This record gives sequence, C-alpha cells and structure tokens, in this order.
Amino acid sequence: MYHIELGKTGLQIPTVAVGCMRISRMSEKDAAAFVDACLENGANFFDHADIYGGGESERVFGKAIASIRDKVIIQTKCGINVSAKTFDFSYEHIIKSVNGSLARLGTDYIDVLLLHRPDALMEPEEVARAFRDLKQAGKVRHFGVSNQNPYQMALLQQVMDMPICANQLQLSVMHTPMIQSGMNVNMTNESSINRDGGVLDYCRLNNITIQPWSPMQFGFIDGCFIDHEQFPEVNDALAEIADKYAVSKTTIAIAWLLRHPANMQPVTGTTNLTRLRDCFKAADIRLTREEWYAIYRAAGNKLP
Repeated sequence: MYHIELGKTGLQIPTVAVGCMRISRMSEKDAAAFVDACLENGANFFDHADIYGGGESERVFGKAIASIRDKVIIQTKCGINVSAKTFDFSYEHIIKSVNGSLARLGTDYIDVLLLHRPDALMEPEEVARAFRDLKQAGKVRHFGVSNQNPYQMALLQQVMDMPICANQLQLSVMHTPMIQSGMNVNMTNESSINRDGGVLDYCRLNNITIQPWSPMQFGFIDGCFIDHEQFPEVNDALAEIADKYAVSKTTIAIAWLLRHPANMQPVTGTTNLTRLRDCFKAADIRLTREEWYAIYRAAGNKLP
C-alpha cells in the first residue's frame, strides 16, 4: 500500500480508505478482527459518518480500536439531521455532531471531519467558526467536504483558516460524469454536460484529495456492477485485464481509479475481507493508458 498526502495537510494516508458504513452489522469481536486485517494490509484510514448505522458504526468501531487509537486515522462526516429530515451546517449542529462522534468512537480527537451533503442554508462564517473552535479545542485536526461543487468549496474556503483537504464524490467505472465532461468539451452530446462545475479539475488545482465513494456501484446506490448481468461488456474487459495481472475484477476496478493522476483515495464499502484485500491489491497495479481507456469504453463511454 503506497501513501499520498491528504490535501495540503502533510498527513500521509494510504491510497485506499476503508469505509465503515456497514460495520454496525458486525459483532465487536468481528469488528476487531476486521480492523486488525486492515492494519495488516497497511490500511489504517477508516471513513465514518455520524449517521452510519444510526451511530452504531462509530460505537462498534470505537470498541475495536480502544487499545490502538494511535495506529488508526479516523475520518467522519456530519451535517445530515436524520430526525429533522434536513441538512444542517449550523454551528450548533456541527459541534453537537462532533461531540457525539467523539463519545461513540471513544476518542479525544477526530483526524478528519467532512461535511456530508451540501446544506442549501449554509452560512460559511458559521461553519468556519465551528471548524476553528473544534481545531482549537483539539477535537478535530483537518477539515473537508463531501459532494460539493467548486463554488460551494470556494464560498467556504474564503472564510476558513485551514485548507479544505478532501472532497468525497461518487465515482466508479460505471459512474464517470466528472471525467466524461472533461473529454467532451464543446460538444453537444449527453456526455458533454458539465454537471458538477468542473469539480475534478478544481480539486486538482487546489490540492484537494478526491475520495471516490461507492467505487463498485452503478447508478446512485443501485448495486455492484461486478458480475452484474446488466454489464457484460465492462465485466469482460475487467476480466481480461484481471487475468493479465492475476488478480480479481474488483482489484482492476479500484486500480482504474488509482490510475488517474489526481491521486485519488477510493473509499471501500465492504466488510468482506476477501473483497477488501482485493481492493488493497490495486495499490500494486498501474494500468496502462490502453487498459484504462479500454475499461472506460467498455463501460459505455464513447470518445468524441
């Protein structure tokens, strides 16, 4: 597992992050074994959100890392108020959410805090004040966002004392709008539509680490495209390249993301250790340009 810098923070992180949304379904014993297996593979960056499992994911994980807190990097997210059915970037909600996460995780600090879904009523100064107070209190070390476009990030960054370090965005072999629009500039086809304001290039220009979420999913959360009967062409392409490297199609799907020069950090979503290890193996593979484009075309994308 190689490492990259998280944004401009100086923090070195493994190139594959472990998503913990489903860890709430595990026993504390199984969760501890899961964490140990990740660490054995050099994967010490764990992604959470205060809403995962209704908070249970953070609690179970906290028990699992109680004696090894210094060996893991914890990222969590806030900003979704489930009970009120709102997004909430208010000072009070951010502070309350972080305090709740700290209690469930059984730790004094969170390494990285991301804002979850964009809040239409965001007041940048209020968010910046919450971030500043959390950092000064030693409760959070680095801050980022999730699912935000360039203007939303710029609006927030202008009043923040620290750089936005990451943006968690949906991206996979079967979900590539941020890549498609960049290759169909000045065209009139469907792929030319810029749906996110050029977020890929913005993040690269500003050294914001892109963290692809749902790297095995198609649609929003419709399911895994690996071995799905709806996608024979892309599975054939993945299988052919996987055979060449003697790995699984899962490994190649993650390697496809890592081949992009933006230095992304994909966030896995599985608790299956076999599939998770397949994801980690992607760090050892660098696809050729021809292989990358073959997969891109097999996913249904046409070059202009």
